[in-house]
Amino acid sequence: MDIDNLLHENLHAAMRDHDDLQKRVVRLLLSSIKLAEVNKGSKLDENEFIAVVQKEIKTRKDTILDAQKASREDLISEAREEILALEDYLPKQLTEDELVNLTRSVIQETGASSPKDMGKVLKILIPKLAGRATNQDASRVVKFCLENQA
Repeated sequence: MDIDNLLHENLHAAMRDHDDLQKRVVRLLLSSIKLAEVNKGSKLDENEFIAVVQKEIKTRKDTILDAQKASREDLISEAREEILALEDYLPKQLTEDELVNLTRSVIQETGASSPKDMGKVLKILIPKLAGRATNQDASRVVKFCLENQA
């Protein structure tokens, strides 16, 4: 089943169940995907869809930080609920240990030896992640592994 059909089915189910959170999240995704497709000029593939979902999650995390500064608990809880709903559309996330092991194997594969080689490692690592970890997490782990090589 393609992504568009899945989202429309989820939207109809949310409407039937009177699930306002799910309706809001699915509509948000449909809108973001449509915008990305217009910008691209064609349908999104699975990796591009995952990137859109990750971008929306990052936006919600930024919203939480801003809401914390303004002491807006209502906005914080709403953004957290949206993040949980958005995460349902991502593949199972890698654990920290799995990410470190994958990073170490890519470091060996590339022959990287110092933090200067971060770009070379990330270039190969990020496609292997396929949405199972954020680029920010990958960058953090690569930097840690390169700095602490034994």
